[in-house]
Amino acid sequence: MAKELELKYGCNPNQKPSKIFVNDGRELPIKVLNGKPGYINFMDAFNSWQLVRELKKATGLPAAASFKHVSPAGAALGIPMSDTLKKIYFVDDLELSPIATAYARARGADRMSSYGDWAALSDVCDKETALIIKREVSDGIIAPGYTDEALEILRSKKNGNYNVVEIDPEYVPQPIEHKDVFGITFEQGRNELDLANPELYANIVTKANNMSEEVMRDMIVSLITLKYTQSNSVCYVKDGQAIGIGAGQQSRVHCTRLAGNKADNWYLRQCPKVLELPFKPGIRRADRDNTIDVYIGDEYLDVVADGNWQNFFTEQPSVFTAEEKRAWLDGMKGVTVGSDAFFPFGDNVERARKSGVEYIVEPGGSIRDDNVIETADKYGITMAFTGIRLFHH
Repeated sequence: MAKELELKYGCNPNQKPSKIFVNDGRELPIKVLNGKPGYINFMDAFNSWQLVRELKKATGLPAAASFKHVSPAGAALGIPMSDTLKKIYFVDDLELSPIATAYARARGADRMSSYGDWAALSDVCDKETALIIKREVSDGIIAPGYTDEALEILRSKKNGNYNVVEIDPEYVPQPIEHKDVFGITFEQGRNELDLANPELYANIVTKANNMSEEVMRDMIVSLITLKYTQSNSVCYVKDGQAIGIGAGQQSRVHCTRLAGNKADNWYLRQCPKVLELPFKPGIRRADRDNTIDVYIGDEYLDVVADGNWQNFFTEQPSVFTAEEKRAWLDGMKGVTVGSDAFFPFGDNVERARKSGVEYIVEPGGSIRDDNVIETADKYGITMAFTGIRLFHH
């Protein structure tokens, strides 16, 4: 392993020179097995690797993440999926190992945001996972290792230029980290909070107290995901996977709405009316994804008016009405939402419960905590105050 790696350029082509290295003079903990990863690729790689490593440590399950622009589009554990999820994630024709299941979940929850992602795996990349990645639009992957079959598959992607990075799973960074902004160096201790500690979730402030091992697991998934998401951020989780992430918003309620809309989209894709859309044979995966989003959204009325539905469907699907959508979304239950800082007002709870949220985990500490708790009690939501903030900048 080398002590530094020269890069083509930084965030943008005009930002030269560019390189990565370890401040304490140690060798880099990575090997580039294929391709030529750039500055942003490595930013995604190192943030996503920390996320999946921590999820695996916290739960004991294989974990994967799909990253874009230094925030996760998806993160998930390798928990077996229903046939419906396999279908909406487009993996119903594949054999799935536990780590492949984790990546299919991470990639599939928000497929539009995951387009052109950076993949991260907590475990060795196997053939099954490589076959999923092979047919998706993706920029690269980081994992602690690769089977020979997986490496051969990945090296054939993007005309042989797909970025494949192997990281030393035993690498431990220094406890103090640095960052330069405008020629000024910032220094801080690394965020080493143990988010798997059950005591963090013991302060239930609502009348409802419906905690279970599965609920605590989903709370842990939400907080670990938020730990590596650009702030402000909110994360909706269901059955061990993020189903909606709202990142980098200046207003907390805008995070909640953005993440909630993504969670709604995830659930609406499971509606039989969407599953049975009459797509033309041979339509590209990306076009199919975009068309589903258009059909679920209000834009479909314009498509019908313009007659453009003929570009994608063998026959014209009926409009998915607002009443039909709301009726389907009313069946969405058991969702957990986490927030990287306190909810300042009850409006966040009001929005969250429309997306099936029954459990909330947040730091608490707002001067309006009473209003937030009262709103949660109104809907029978179980809410835990952790007392910890998870800003990531």
